[in-house]
Amino acid sequence: MSSVSYFWHPMQHPRQDRAPLRIVRADGCYVQDDRGRQLVDGSAGLWNVNVGHNRPEVKAAIAAQLDELEFFQLFNGIGHPRAEELSRVLHEMLAPEGMERFVYSSGGSDAVESALKLARQYWKLQGQADRTKFISLRHGYHGTHFGGASVTGNPVFHRHYEPLLPGCFHVETPWLYRNPFTTDPLELGRICAELLEREIIAQGPDTVAAFIAEPVLGAGGVIVPPANYWPLIRAVCDRHGVLLIADEVITGFGRSGALFGCRGWGVKPDILCLAKGISSGYIPLGATALGKPIADAFEQNTTSAGAVMHGYTYAGHPVACAAAIASLRIVREEDLPANAALQGKALLELLKPFEDRFEAVGEVRGKGLMIALDLVKDRNTREPLDPRAGYAALVASLTREEGAIVRAVGSMIILSPPLVFRELHVEALANALDRAFRKAPRPS
Repeated sequence: MSSVSYFWHPMQHPRQDRAPLRIVRADGCYVQDDRGRQLVDGSAGLWNVNVGHNRPEVKAAIAAQLDELEFFQLFNGIGHPRAEELSRVLHEMLAPEGMERFVYSSGGSDAVESALKLARQYWKLQGQADRTKFISLRHGYHGTHFGGASVTGNPVFHRHYEPLLPGCFHVETPWLYRNPFTTDPLELGRICAELLEREIIAQGPDTVAAFIAEPVLGAGGVIVPPANYWPLIRAVCDRHGVLLIADEVITGFGRSGALFGCRGWGVKPDILCLAKGISSGYIPLGATALGKPIADAFEQNTTSAGAVMHGYTYAGHPVACAAAIASLRIVREEDLPANAALQGKALLELLKPFEDRFEAVGEVRGKGLMIALDLVKDRNTREPLDPRAGYAALVASLTREEGAIVRAVGSMIILSPPLVFRELHVEALANALDRAFRKAPRPS
């Protein structure tokens, strides 16, 4: 095979000198490269292959749908059976959150973009057209479109593309390991909720459309908020009439140990963003779920202002919907959220000793099958390693040599394996990481 690639890798400099890893096959919790090596998939593709690779049930659903209808669009009042069936499945799964309507798209960035646009339109329909601003968390990640990049709190993801969408503001993340306030989790939850409220008041509540956040921050470093944080921000949003958007692109469908991340905190958002686990990555798909008050505002409006002038060619793609229906059946029948909680706890217990075993590991944290190893220059100050030094990338590369795939993100190693992980996979992943850290030279 030629060593020349005619595509650029996402989130990477085109000239970055890195030997490519070519994945050619996958099955269950393992992938195989073009050298014949079998590797534990510690990243589930990219947070998304929740039901595992090569599931015959999902492949059969895809094949059957291709034989029936390979594609048709949802514009012009046209529908098809798979979009209708998936909508009923999602309506049932999200009944506790009161989600009534779904807008389909091709992935997570699309789902966030839809949420932001529909939130603004909702307020126009309510006669509050000044409510255009969005508030989000400083370490949050919400995709790559201009709207999602604008509410993303980490400049590394959007600095090259500025100026961004005006009217986007960021508040402090409830990050227990790194915050300037306190070491008490409940106090931190109260402080950060208060900071959100102060920002809403400073902006003027009648100008704020929504607060958007991930129930557990993913790309920001698997930041698990204190238990009181989400209930408190729900109360803050309610006091000021601000919509609460839960970006469940990663946490949706079981990864955090609950079927939905917001449900794990006992909170009902107004809008949810869904992707990744909805189809377990077999076919790209995204969805934006709207609560009843939002849906009613559109459906009860009799003017052209209620028209949803937004959509994607591949929204509700019949093959993607078929894959999602089959995938979500597995999620429910095999109770993958419970398994994520069980195996995530076991993996965390195996990795926590790394904090004492390896000088560069400052903290190991996680929830469900979302785990991060935070790499530090100094344990006492918790100063992170400089990502440009490449230590996290080196550890990830050595972990591959030891039989597992993990992701280096900045100064962190992030784990997000399939939700069908079992004890043998947990042990294999932890052992590969242990051997990799032992082989890596001490960071300078």
